[in-house]
Order: sequence, then C-alpha cells, then structure tokens
Amino acid sequence: MIRGINDNDAVVVDGFVDMHVHFREPGNPEKETIQSGTRAAKAGGYSLVCTMPNLNPAPDSLEHLKVQQELILQYAEVGVLPFATITKGRKGEEPTHYESLVDKVAGFSDDGNGVQDDKVMMRCMKGIAKVGGLLAAHCELLNDPHTGAPVHDIRQREALEVERNIRLAKDTGCRLHICHVSTEDSVRLIRQGKKMGIHLTAETAPHYLVFSKEDVRDEGCFKMNPPIGTLADRNALLAAVGDGTIDVIATDHAPHTKEEKSGGLSASLNGVVGLETAFPVLYTTLVKTGVIQLERLLEMMSDAPCRILGIKKMGVTQIDLNENYIINASKFFSKGKSCPFDGMQVWGKIIK
Repeated sequence: MIRGINDNDAVVVDGFVDMHVHFREPGNPEKETIQSGTRAAKAGGYSLVCTMPNLNPAPDSLEHLKVQQELILQYAEVGVLPFATITKGRKGEEPTHYESLVDKVAGFSDDGNGVQDDKVMMRCMKGIAKVGGLLAAHCELLNDPHTGAPVHDIRQREALEVERNIRLAKDTGCRLHICHVSTEDSVRLIRQGKKMGIHLTAETAPHYLVFSKEDVRDEGCFKMNPPIGTLADRNALLAAVGDGTIDVIATDHAPHTKEEKSGGLSASLNGVVGLETAFPVLYTTLVKTGVIQLERLLEMMSDAPCRILGIKKMGVTQIDLNENYIINASKFFSKGKSCPFDGMQVWGKIIK
C-alpha cells in the first residue's frame, strides 16, 4: 500500500516481506550470514524475511531452531521469521513435531527437497493442518507416480508434485503454499485448485517473470532450481500475476560462493541472489511497461505475504521512482554476487 509522498518526493510504502530466502547460517556462513543477508534485505526495502530451513542444524526441533534464533537476535537488521522443516532433517521420512514449533515459525518447508512419498506427505499435511500451520512446498517429484520411472524433465517434476500436493491439501484441509512456481502447467493446476476452494496460495520469483529460456546464458547467474522456463511459461506466469492466481513474488534469494557459481550452467550450484534487486527489476519490467499497476506489485510484495503468514505489517520503505541506475552486483551487501540482473538498467531506487 502507498502511504504517501515524503518531502524529497519519495514514495512511502509498507515494508516489503519476502516469504522465501536462504541465509545459510547456521551451517555455511561463508555463503551468507544473518547479518549480511538482513543488510541485503534492508537495502532492498524489506522489513521482514522468512528463511528456508536447509541449514545445519536444520530447524526440525526446538533445540535446533534455537541455534538460528540466537543468531537472529544477535545479528539481524530486519525482521527474520524462520521456516521449520516438514520432515526431520529434511529427509522426507518422519514428520517434524509441529505442535512445539508452530507458534515460533512462519510455517513448515523442506525447501530444496520435495517430499517424495505420498503417504508421508499425507501424514505431514494432516499434522500441520491439526495445528493450523502453513506448509510451503518445494514441488519436484523425481519419479512418475503411475509408472515409478524416473522423471527427467525438471518442468514435469514440478507439475507432478503441484498436482499431488493440491490433491492431498484438498483431502487434509492443510493450508498449502506452492514455492517458486515456474511453469505454465503449474499455473493451470493452481488456478484449478483455487476454483475448487482449496486453501491454496502460490509464489513466483522475479527471474521467472523477466526471463525465458531464450535469455539464458551459460553462466552461473542463470543456474537455479527450478530453471527458467519457456516464453509460454513466462507469459502464463505474467497472466497469473495479473489475475491473482499467483499471490506473492518472493526472491528465493540463494547465495553461494564465487567458486560455487563459476561452473556455468552445467557445474554451478543452483541459486541466485535477488533481495537487493527485486523491487527495481519488477517496477521496471512490470509496472513501467503497463503489465500491472504499482499497487498490485506492492500487494504481492507486502500485503499478501502478511495475510498468508497471519502477521501485521512492519515498517515502511521509501522509494525514488524517478531515479534510474545500473545494477552492480559487486556492490551488494549480500555475500552472494551471482545475479541474473547484474548490469541491467532499472528504475525505482530504494532510499530508506
């Protein structure tokens, strides 16, 4: 929501909320720390971020969550609300103890891994529904549920698990949030699920809205999971953003070291950074081009995440919409510098 204009003609809006970031601490502080990650978030206009649980230790118990919470209390420069795991150790086998964690976390996710076994996911959804929690699903089914054969098409893996998870959410009443939607098929399934009245929300990321396969270069800054899709996928996502099928734009900010991102598309680790670029990139490519209105962008970056998470809005962000500049990843506060938007000219400078 736009709150007003300040004395310097900057637009004042509600602070942004990112439902999907990776800060790597505890576990891999050489990639990102709570401090460096929240500094990047602050620079990008975010007042709250939700961290994914692919950490060491993974927050699958109160004891393990406390390790992360202590780092947050000591070093965070904006709000940080962690996700706990769906399964113990993110192994896809035993459900986490949801009741002890639900009031301390954003929800439950095994992000990076899709829960493969239908019976396990059914049990997990029933448990999360019982405590009123949110399940944020990384959707990637590795084997065809009908034939048992490996699924080699990554795009098909996503749609298969989106369909499975929506079906199980209908049966269990679990609140389901689909992470980083990237394909036309997934959009179609989510749209159908919402029409059925299932408690279902979904997010996509800026790189899926800006790029298609034709734009991808053989560089680590274009290596992520799920990968950037076809032009048809991008167009379907843009339509879904416009009609509300996609509720949230989250960055999936996923930093790695320079060495880990130096192997091109074949040998680099999955993940790119985006906290410091999300608003200007989306404002430039979606709002200034007339795809959506500014109010709709702010809804997806603030109002909708707060509503899904059941939290109050936090803080304000000031933006000079008339300032344009060239993105320079080398100057990021994040330790991660691998960004597909590096060198892009954008409008909308975050002032404060």
